[in-house]
Amino acid sequence: MDRNKKIYIAGHKGMAGSAIWRKLSGVGYTNLLGRTSGELNLRDSLAVNRFFEEESPEVVILAAAKVGGIWANNEFPYEFLMHNLQIQNNVIDAAHSYGVKKFIFLGSSCIYPKHSPQPIKEEYLLTGELEPTNQWYALAKIAGIKACQALRRQYQKDFVCLMPTNLYGPGDNFDLQTSHVLPAMIRKFQEAKNQDHAPVKLWGTGSPRREFMHVDDLASAVLFSLEHKLEESIYNVGTGKDLRIAELAALIQQITGHQGEIIWDHSNPDGTPRKLLDVQKLKNKGWQAEIDLEEGIKQIYKWYQESVG
Repeated sequence: MDRNKKIYIAGHKGMAGSAIWRKLSGVGYTNLLGRTSGELNLRDSLAVNRFFEEESPEVVILAAAKVGGIWANNEFPYEFLMHNLQIQNNVIDAAHSYGVKKFIFLGSSCIYPKHSPQPIKEEYLLTGELEPTNQWYALAKIAGIKACQALRRQYQKDFVCLMPTNLYGPGDNFDLQTSHVLPAMIRKFQEAKNQDHAPVKLWGTGSPRREFMHVDDLASAVLFSLEHKLEESIYNVGTGKDLRIAELAALIQQITGHQGEIIWDHSNPDGTPRKLLDVQKLKNKGWQAEIDLEEGIKQIYKWYQESVG
């Protein structure tokens, strides 16, 4: 791909979007375009269309979304459904209307059924019921995937959907009510350590298995997708490895230096029993994740101490 092409990264200030921006600028892409939510409200269709008319991006990467953990999804189902639908519909339709040549849509592994066979293949989409705690977000993302697939089928558009596993990295959300499990654990263990190694209470039983990928690996997958022709409409992006939540807690406890007790609160839900992506399809094309989980957590813990904690 010509590295002078105008590339619009929607959500360029978020964790995923900023990692993609760093990756592309780091390898020589010189014409990157971004707007903050204050500068461009992606839920406003008129504003989005005006932006596309004025800027005429040739490539669009949609990394903008309303995201959060189990608590946030449970508490704000309407916003997680409607806001994400509005963002996606406006950006996808404008990209189609204004002749965008290549479009990369970032989804989520939560699009797959709660009880999918493991590891989860792309073709398991819409083969069973969703996990109830995040179905609103998942439904919105599924709608985005189907819109991209429809454009590929009807107009032969080069619109590709990447489904990342659970992400972590610089710029993550450490708010205990709205964050995902890994950054929430880092904050909880660090704060408990600062309080004379007080006990740490964690949700559920610790038995579910989860896969975690550093956001810089997602950025490298986006770069790969930009620079290669991908024949399929949807690709999983992950490490192909998972661990129990209890193992994750023990690893973060060790990295942070917390020496107190871990208490598992069984009154709160575990969520999906296991969620491991089958990443063979993109691996066969020549891409795979590279950042080791322990090393990645050490990096984000250092970032947290310097930037947040």
